[in-house]
Amino acid sequence: MFRLMLVSVALVVAGSSSAQLIKKYQVGNSGCSVYMYCDPKEFEVSYSEDSSRIWTAECGQGDYTYGVINVQLKQPVSDLEDAQNLIVSYLDFLKGEFGIRSAVGYGKGNRLKDNPDTRGVIDYWEDESGNRWKVRGWTDGRFLAVLYVYSATELQETKINLFLDGFVFRTRNTNVKM
Repeated sequence: MFRLMLVSVALVVAGSSSAQLIKKYQVGNSGCSVYMYCDPKEFEVSYSEDSSRIWTAECGQGDYTYGVINVQLKQPVSDLEDAQNLIVSYLDFLKGEFGIRSAVGYGKGNRLKDNPDTRGVIDYWEDESGNRWKVRGWTDGRFLAVLYVYSATELQETKINLFLDGFVFRTRNTNVKM
């Protein structure tokens, strides 16, 4: 009986210490949302040179830092291959902003939740401080989202993929004032 109780307590403690909840957060007033392990608090709003609206947030959970950049394109891109190329250009820009010193190379042609109206790009980076990054860029032609995770420790693929694949685009019929 004591052995059974000891095993039960050990399982409860192990399960509660390793379990991290992923929760849905609204990306400002963009109409988009994202599933994250930590609370990004309020998304900062800024504008690009072409007046595209940008929402950004970052938060930490354990050894990981999670970040979201969501851009409402001023001029939507109807050709999704062109939109995917826009992700690549934006990721190239972000490499300089984040001090990335090496990259594996872009994997293209992904679909967010098998949605044929989306395109995605994936890459692995390392920054000047030795942090390991995994980034995913997503687009539906109206929005461009970049989700990233970085850590000085090894990245746990299964865990971080829930976040990187957890972006939800605004539905086309949602009226959100911008």
